[in-house]
Amino acid sequence: MASGTVKVDVDGHVATLTISRPEKLNALDLDMLKALAEAADAVEAHADVRAAVLTGEGKGFSAGGDIKAWGGMQPQEFGHAWVRHGHRIFERLATLRVPLVAALNGHALGGGLELAGVADIRLAEEHVKIGLPETGLGMVPGWSGTQRLVRRFGAQAVRRMALGGEIFAAEEARLLGIVDAVVPTGNALAAAREYAERIAARGPAAIEIVKLMIASANGEDNGTAVEALGSILAAKTGDLKEGVASFSEKRPATFKGEW
Repeated sequence: MASGTVKVDVDGHVATLTISRPEKLNALDLDMLKALAEAADAVEAHADVRAAVLTGEGKGFSAGGDIKAWGGMQPQEFGHAWVRHGHRIFERLATLRVPLVAALNGHALGGGLELAGVADIRLAEEHVKIGLPETGLGMVPGWSGTQRLVRRFGAQAVRRMALGGEIFAAEEARLLGIVDAVVPTGNALAAAREYAERIAARGPAAIEIVKLMIASANGEDNGTAVEALGSILAAKTGDLKEGVASFSEKRPATFKGEW
């Protein structure tokens, strides 16, 4: 039986993903990672969704990786079943076709901050603390804390958290560019939904293309963004229609260079 789940609710053009393991401050174990992947698939499958919100149930956003889930793993199992598996799922969330807004209703530390880092926009409640405390346990950030977070937040902020063990209050995190806005306690989800509605009101095709273009400029996706854009463009051309028709009709294609 799963230790928790991720609830997916769709209201109009906005999907809300709620990490639901409140008794553990939404800490992630293997079951929860699987639930995150399934939630991402559900969002992708819903054609009407134009933006998504990610939040946590109860008092926390996510306490990150559950130490009880990985603390007893052997090194090889830890590297493959935990770190690489988590990387794949976080990458899945980071590359959703729709923009993702994180509503930080509680502290985002360690894996919780790495999870928040997959979002395109982060809104934090004023009481929230943010940091990467792993080295204090003799561990290193494992779900792209030294990779995606450096690209998105800048190396120096990550150095201060990961090397110096600094924990930032929400407002300091905003000044460092780690979160985009600070809202009163209890308001993160409403503010995130409002922001997601703002995104959803804009041209959905343009939004999807811009997200891919920014990912490419930021050195993310390993070429996926470029190939996705190229494929979308090719799929709209007259040449593709001719190529498919000629294949079906078992005749040579007559391409006209039609876009």
